[in-house]
Amino acid sequence: MSCKKFSFNNIANVISIASGVSLAGIIGVGSYVYLNKDAIVDDIKEAAIESVMGGMSGGLGGDLPIGAPDLASPTPQASAPAVPGGGLGIANF
Repeated sequence: MSCKKFSFNNIANVISIASGVSLAGIIGVGSYVYLNKDAIVDDIKEAAIESVMGGMSGGLGGDLPIGAPDLASPTPQASAPAVPGGGLGIANF
């Protein structure tokens, strides 16, 4: 029965092959992104615009939504609490 021992040379060859494959993949992906960057940016812009415009199916303008009738009627706003005199001497208008 023969048992082949792994030598340092075999281990170094496996590591260098894995390194070469990884480097080739990085160069390939980087080249693809660089050459197609305009198309990628356009696709991302279209997806962003579609996601924003998808929520505006009713269009812009028109009446308030049915769930917000209190926004249509003018209601008096609560006044700010009175500040006692003195302070920094800033004029009250």
